[in-house]
Amino acid sequence: MVRGRNFLLFFLALAVPAGAQPQSVGIFGQWGAFRDSTRCYAISETSEHRREGGRAFASIGYWPGRNIRGQVHFRFARPKRPGSAVLLRIDDRTFQLIGGGADGWAPDAAADAAIVTAMRTGVAMSVETRSEGGGLMRDDYPLRGAATAIDAAAIACAR
Repeated sequence: MVRGRNFLLFFLALAVPAGAQPQSVGIFGQWGAFRDSTRCYAISETSEHRREGGRAFASIGYWPGRNIRGQVHFRFARPKRPGSAVLLRIDDRTFQLIGGGADGWAPDAAADAAIVTAMRTGVAMSVETRSEGGGLMRDDYPLRGAATAIDAAAIACAR
């Protein structure tokens, strides 16, 4: 799989709304930190490259204007089956997420904080759910560089 700054910047362009020009804060292992006019975020794509569906990614976002810090978000390659559980595993810890369509989130700010804390010391992370067709969808993310990217995104929005 292709990795590196150019690929991550290309991937990022697909993940942000039109008109929001992201600026790279830094690339740290498999994670990048970026900022635009309203937010800052750390982001990584899944370690598996799929041909079907869209691009899956994990992100941790900061919106200073909305007083949101460390919000966890996952984008799946395709929509999940309504009513299916979304499970996040970080090493030996499991978190239940909420989700709809092709997105998953922590249920509240306390869960966001617990997930970010686990990501800081974790080695590997995976999120899984069922697709609309009933098949298992699982995305794996290495956490090397995640803590630094999360810190860089937080600092970029603190300025």
